[in-house]
Formats: sequence, structure tokens, C-alpha cells
Amino acid sequence: MSSHVAQVRALYRKILLLHRTLPLHLRALGDQYVKDEFRRHKNVGQAEAKLFMKEWEGYAAMLWDQAKQGIQPSPAKGEYGVPLTEDKLHLFNEEQIGQLHELMQEATKPKMQFDVEDAGKKS
Repeated sequence: MSSHVAQVRALYRKILLLHRTLPLHLRALGDQYVKDEFRRHKNVGQAEAKLFMKEWEGYAAMLWDQAKQGIQPSPAKGEYGVPLTEDKLHLFNEEQIGQLHELMQEATKPKMQFDVEDAGKKS
């Protein structure tokens, strides 16, 4: 196995492990998104692969830092991660903008299907 493939697999596993620090609804969404993105970029060229790895390594580092600091945003805000800068947004093509929009819609949906209530609690 090439060292690049080993690095990609290690990063993939690390991200899925770090997602365990997220609330259940964000973890499910994030895990699926990561799986889709890594699959989608499986056969890209060297330059795109390098940028892909750099961005996902940055994402993993950000999640790790937040997990170490024990950042627990208020449930009302529900904010995780960091804001997307305009500079990075301008690097996206139309398809990526569409994917980002779909991700935003999915992430902001009511999360009823993932809520688990304690049997003794009444809402």
C-alpha cells in the first residue's frame, strides 16, 4: 500500500473518530458527508488530492482543538467549527456551492429523528 493511501485512510479514520465528540445529529450528518467526499475524491489528480488532504487535515485539527478545549456551545446556538471565509468560498465551483447549500439545509433541519428522550422525562 502506498504511503499516500495510508495517509488518506488514517485521516479518514481520525475524522470519524473526532466526530464522536459531536452531538448525534451532527455526527450522523458529518460521517455521511466525510464518507461521500472521500469516495468522490478517490481518483483525483495529484494537485487536487494535495489540496483535499490539506483542507481535511485542517478540519481534523480544528475538531481536535475544540475537543481538547471541551468546547460545548450552547444548545440554542448549536455552533461548531469555524466560519467559512469569503476567500475559501470563492475557491468553490458551482457544484461545490450546491453541495455546501445542501449541507447547510441538512444541518439546519429540525433534528427530531435523532432526539432520544429519557423514558422518565416528559416534554
